Amino acid sequence: MRGCPDALMVGMGIVAVCRTSDGLSMRRVIVVAVAGASLAGCSSFSWDAFKPMHPTVQVQLESTPPGADARTSLGPGCKTPCSVAVAAPDSGFSVTYALNKFQPATVPVQIIRIPSDFTTPGSTTIDPNPVFAELQPAGPPPRDARKMMRPKKPKPPKGAAAPSAGSPFPDAAAPPPPQPTR
Repeated sequence: MRGCPDALMVGMGIVAVCRTSDGLSMRRVIVVAVAGASLAGCSSFSWDAFKPMHPTVQVQLESTPPGADARTSLGPGCKTPCSVAVAAPDSGFSVTYALNKFQPATVPVQIIRIPSDFTTPGSTTIDPNPVFAELQPAGPPPRDARKMMRPKKPKPPKGAAAPSAGSPFPDAAAPPPPQPTR
């Protein structure tokens, strides 16, 4: 600041204002003001701008028979055939299909990321696309769940009123058993 008797405080630094006729002082003021403003901008800079964003990909969902409820493990779902937009996670996800009178099915989905280089942008795809499930009909209920019917015992003829040999109760009309001898 030699030769400049006046000094002015601007932003973060001291700006020297010299009275010369060649316009050099005005250039100095502008350069110092721009430098101060750019340094002030660095304090509000965020590194989040360099973090990769998860791109959104369209997933086509189909099933046989159509009309099944399809839901991704990421949340979105719909009735097949349909398409949903999901934010591609770092790893794969799954799609579960459900329909009345059919067994549910789950299909794993892989995320394929192709990194960018100087000539091409990066891309994200999913495999398989469309995600397809063939639902199998639900079988009959398990045999244990059905009511088991026992076969009826045949009725003894009317004339035969003898108790069965395995009965623990004696027949009142039968003679008593012989007494053991000593």
